Amino acid sequence: MPQAELAFEAIGAPWRITTPSQLSARVVGAIEARIEEFDATYSRFRSDSLVSRIAAETGTWQFPPDAAPLFSLYRALYQATEGAMSPLVGGRLENLGYDRDYTLRPHDEVVAVPVWDDIMHWDGTRLTTTEPVLVDVGAAGKGYLVDLVAAVLEDAGIEEYLIDASGDLVHRGETPVRVGLEHPFDPTQAIGICELSNAALCASAPGRRTWGEGLHHILDATTGNPTFTVAATWALAKSGLQADGLATALFFATAPALSLSYKFEYVIMFPDSRIEYSRSFPGELFTADVSSSGISTGGSST
Repeated sequence: MPQAELAFEAIGAPWRITTPSQLSARVVGAIEARIEEFDATYSRFRSDSLVSRIAAETGTWQFPPDAAPLFSLYRALYQATEGAMSPLVGGRLENLGYDRDYTLRPHDEVVAVPVWDDIMHWDGTRLTTTEPVLVDVGAAGKGYLVDLVAAVLEDAGIEEYLIDASGDLVHRGETPVRVGLEHPFDPTQAIGICELSNAALCASAPGRRTWGEGLHHILDATTGNPTFTVAATWALAKSGLQADGLATALFFATAPALSLSYKFEYVIMFPDSRIEYSRSFPGELFTADVSSSGISTGGSST
């Protein structure tokens, strides 16, 4: 089948959208507008975004309709990880140097990550805060934005596509695609292959954003510090939102615990190069140091 590719930069990462034929200017414009709308709401790197205003003032804030699934997932995974995965790590990330200006220099004063129920209430459409707080949805937001872009394609009648937002992928179509699982210690190598078919695959690894000794973007909100218990994760789920969120949650909670609420497949690589994977993961792993969890993560799909 002939293929066309649209490549562009968005939210600080390269994107590629592969479709059977070239996208029209109208569809490309709709994709750009959808990404801009999302960025204007959730980007902590923009002074004019909604989350930047929330970081400056206390109050009740109306979010667009797309916020409901995002905050619902965050709340569920916040509870599943006992507070370790939180959208309230933004202030601590800035404190560690991962800020709007990319200073990449940690501050001497340590900023604690707030406890959700102490500072914030989400009612399904509005966020009420008791003090200024910097919300960061980076642990699930990019995967969700891939879903929103996919919806633009489907609204335009495009039923076959592959969206690759720098490792967060959503595929639709009759022909599966083979996706390499990038080795977290050597990006020129792959630890395996995933057969991606009408699903989402998202990866998470500390090495994707590091800026100093022991500093990376995956923070344990209960300690405020980067976590080092896992080297990389891959989660395969029905949507980019779930896959991205679960890939991060696997740094803080076990797959069996998460499988009680979500239907997904996974691969986890640990710092000692040991690998765990779900029994039904659709692909193959190249390394010898692997073990199946014996679990087919077939819990209820949330």
